Amino acid sequence: MHPNRRTALAVAALLTAAATVVGCERGSSTGAGSSPVGPSTAGCPVAVARAEADVRQAERIDVSWTGPTSGPAAVSGRTIAYVAQTMTNPGVAGVARGVIEAAKVVGWNVRVIDGQGTPVGVQAALSQAIDLKPSGVVIGGFDPGLTAQQLAQAEAARIPLVGWHAVAAPGPSSNPPLFSNITTSVGDVARTSADWIIAESNGNAGTVLFTDDSIPFARNKSDLIKNQLATCPSVKLLASENIPIPDSSSRTPQEVSSLLARFQGRWTYSVAINDLYFADAAPSLRAAGKPGDGAPYNIGAGDGDPSAFQRIDSRQFQAATVPEPLTQQGWQIIDEFNRAFSGSPASGYVAPVHIATAANSNGATSWDPPGYREAYRKIWER
Repeated sequence: MHPNRRTALAVAALLTAAATVVGCERGSSTGAGSSPVGPSTAGCPVAVARAEADVRQAERIDVSWTGPTSGPAAVSGRTIAYVAQTMTNPGVAGVARGVIEAAKVVGWNVRVIDGQGTPVGVQAALSQAIDLKPSGVVIGGFDPGLTAQQLAQAEAARIPLVGWHAVAAPGPSSNPPLFSNITTSVGDVARTSADWIIAESNGNAGTVLFTDDSIPFARNKSDLIKNQLATCPSVKLLASENIPIPDSSSRTPQEVSSLLARFQGRWTYSVAINDLYFADAAPSLRAAGKPGDGAPYNIGAGDGDPSAFQRIDSRQFQAATVPEPLTQQGWQIIDEFNRAFSGSPASGYVAPVHIATAANSNGATSWDPPGYREAYRKIWER
C-alpha cells in the first residue's frame, strides 16, 4: 500500500463535514510517487473514502461461487468455432484456452480461427467459421457490427452465437443476435480501476489513459473510466492515448517516451483498457530511468493475462490489474452454448469484479476463482 492510501479513511472521516459544505477542493497532482499528501492537500476526501472501500472489497480473494448451480446436462457431439479478434490479445487467447478446456470435459471439438486484428481479417475468419457449419460460434472480442453479412448468414443457418466482450453489456443481445455476451460488468471494471487510482493517490494523481477506440467495448470502458476519475476533481486526466491493440507493440513505446517528455513528474498513474499496453510501455519507462515499483503506477482495466501478473508480482511497471476470470469465462461460454442447444435460456451470470496486486495474488499468473469447475461439472453431469 502506498503511503498516501494508509491515511485516506482517517482523513476522510475528519473532513467529511467540511467536504459536504465546500465540495472537493482541487489539490496537487504530485501522486504517490512523490511526497505524501497530508490532510490539508487531499483533493476529495469523500471520494477517496468511497474509493478505498470499493477497492478493499474488490481485493478480496476469499470469494464463493455465485454462478449457476443448475441447468441442462451436457449434450454430445458438438463443434464450436472460436473466432478471435486477434490471438495476440491475451484476453482473447486466455478465453480460448478456457473454451478448449471446458469443451474437453463435455466431449466437444473446438476450432480457433484468428482474425488477425483487422476488419477484413475478422470478416474472413467469421466467414470461414460459418462455412465449417459448426454447432455454435464464439464472437471473440470484436465488434459484431463489422460482420453484419456474416451474422446474417449465421442466423439463416441457425447457428447460435455467444460473444466474449462483443458488446458493452453482459447477457443476451437481440441486435446483434447473441445468445449471450460473456463479460464482467464493464461499469464495475471501469469504476474499480479508477477508484484504485483515486484511493492509492489519495485523490491527487496525474493520470494517462490508454485505450483502443476502434473497439466499441473498449471505447465505452475508457469513457466510463474517465467519468469515474472525474468524481474526484483533483485527479487530473493528463492524456487519453488511442492506440489500437494490434498496433500497441509498435506505437506504445514511442507514445510513452513522448508522454514522459511532455508531463515529466506530473504523470504519476496510468490506466489501460488492456494490460498489454504496459508490457509495451515498460522498455520506454526503463530507458527513462523510472523504477519498476515507482511512478507512474499502472493498473490494467482488463484482462489480467499471465504477463500482467508477472509484472505485478515482480513490481516491474505494473502495480495492479482488474482481471477477467478468463478460464472461468471460457467454461461459461461452453455452458451457455449447452443451454442454447438444450432450448434453455441463458444463465445471466456475471462474474464479480476483482483487483489483483502483489499483496493478494500469491504468485498466481491469472485470476482463477474457486468453485466454477465443480459447479459446471455437476450441471453437465460430467
